Amino acid sequence: MMIIHAHLQVKPEQQQAFLNESKTLIEASRKEQGNIQYDLMKSVEHEGHFTMVEVWKDAQAIEAHNSSEHFTAFSKKATGFMSAPIELKVYSGEAVPM
Repeated sequence: MMIIHAHLQVKPEQQQAFLNESKTLIEASRKEQGNIQYDLMKSVEHEGHFTMVEVWKDAQAIEAHNSSEHFTAFSKKATGFMSAPIELKVYSGEAVPM
């Protein structure tokens, strides 16, 4: 499985617009084949900092997601919301049986 943490620093005056657009993105992304998890987390330590936590079946699922209509629409608007470049961290992993 592939795990993505997208760190987003959002302008204070753009937070509501960002949240509205994120809701649409998250709802559509969760319905995609190969999606395991797609959540938005808000930092309690740093104002305006959010992390999109994504878990995908494989790289092909990410590729399909990145070319999806809802993701490309969000990406076009995202630069207007951000006060810093998006920082991506991508991991390859597997579930640990407990």
